[in-house]
Amino acid sequence: MQASILFGILLIATGAFSSGSFAVPFGKIKNWNWETYWMVFSFGAYILFPVMASSIFAPDFVHIIRLTSKETVWAVFLLGSIYGIGNLSFGLALRYLGLSLGYALSLGLMLAIGTLIPPLIDGRLQTMMVHSGGMELIAGVVVACIGIALSAWAGVMKDKQLSKIKKEESIVEFNLIKGVLASAVVGITGSAMSLGFEQGFPISEMAAKQGVDPLFTMMPILVVLFSGTFITTVFWCFYLGIKNKSLGNYRRASSSVMLTWNYLYGLLAGFLWFGQFIVYGMGKSKMGPYTFTSWGILMALTIVFATVWGVIRKEWQGAAIKIYILMGVSLLIIIASSFLIGISGSS
Repeated sequence: MQASILFGILLIATGAFSSGSFAVPFGKIKNWNWETYWMVFSFGAYILFPVMASSIFAPDFVHIIRLTSKETVWAVFLLGSIYGIGNLSFGLALRYLGLSLGYALSLGLMLAIGTLIPPLIDGRLQTMMVHSGGMELIAGVVVACIGIALSAWAGVMKDKQLSKIKKEESIVEFNLIKGVLASAVVGITGSAMSLGFEQGFPISEMAAKQGVDPLFTMMPILVVLFSGTFITTVFWCFYLGIKNKSLGNYRRASSSVMLTWNYLYGLLAGFLWFGQFIVYGMGKSKMGPYTFTSWGILMALTIVFATVWGVIRKEWQGAAIKIYILMGVSLLIIIASSFLIGISGSS
């Protein structure tokens, strides 16, 4: 494996840790409906922090976007809007399944679809299939799916073993059927983000022409992509706010101190979620011509870190030893798959 690709995988792994950790602050938010704290999180993740990061790493990002063809910008924006549907469903999957099972089911489909569809559309997958890298990529995705399936199986076994009271001690709104349905929507629509990154390559090229460091040429893409995601989120969260009569949450909690902390925890979640893309963009730039392989690595390792957080948060407390062993094996398989996907781009 080339040293640059190994370094790229390590950078992407750092982003995966940030991504796998973003939902942890939600557990600290008190007396707010889901749609309220998801809206605060979304403002930070999709607007505030992308604009701040672009202002630092690509100061002329507005000019760069204007120089790029309107067709490209609109395509990326619309893909971001579609991804918004997936991310809203992801929030519901975490709400009903918890971190471990919610991440495993949701990101499993996103890994497979998001890794293979972009290169299938632009022809790079056919090019890879001529060489050994194509088989390594397919093998990596298959191995990842096996690991994810084992992780999901461990979650189902846990669900059957634990009583309703025990499950609700760690996941207040646990609902397996609702969670699985939400995860399925995530897998199908959430992969639009990966396609948005690849379709936004002309924006990245324009950023490089304008003198932006190659490590940060993805920043303007993120502004366009997540603007679309934010629009979708605003409509849905305000609809739920009206339906559930929760719009007053934005200015109300049990105390002014708690209200402040609720906003801070929501924004911290947004920072952790967006932070993955700063190092992900840096890692992606090290993956050679087959940049789409970075998506599979990010998804696979995010599942690993989220599962670890699930254990720390006692979502698996009371499960039999054999279930812990099955979960551990699934994580090792997923980690191995991330390296298979990574080296496929150098073959």
